[in-house]
Amino acid sequence: QVQLVESGGGLVQAGGSLRLSCTASGRTYVMAWFRQAPGKEREFVSTISWSGGRTAYADSVKDRFTISRDSAKTTVVLQMNSLKPGDTAVYYCAASPSISMTYISTEKNYYQYWGQGTQVNVSS
Repeated sequence: QVQLVESGGGLVQAGGSLRLSCTASGRTYVMAWFRQAPGKEREFVSTISWSGGRTAYADSVKDRFTISRDSAKTTVVLQMNSLKPGDTAVYYCAASPSISMTYISTEKNYYQYWGQGTQVNVSS
C-alpha cells in the first residue's frame, strides 16, 4: 500500500508563492497534483513522469507553477508563484504505477493513490 504525505499549504496574499511537497512510500510512480475548490469538481493541475523528464500543466497554472521531483524519485514538489485568489483550493497529491519512465496522465481516474490534501488559501 502506497502512502502519500503532503505538506506546504497555507495562507498567502495574491502575488505570493507557496511550495507544496508530496512524499511517496515504497516504489516510485508517475505523480500529479490535483485541486478541488468548494462546490467544484477535482481538477488537474500538474503531472510529472517517473524519470522527471516529462511534465504537463493545466492552462490555468502554466508559467506560474513548476513541478519537479528529487533524485530518489520519492518526493514531488509543486512550486506555485504569482498566486491568484482563483488558486484557492484543497490540493491533492496523486500517484500510480508507471508503465514507462516518461508516461504521464492528466486524468484523475488514472491515479490509484491519493494524499489527504493540503489547503491553499490566496487572499486578494
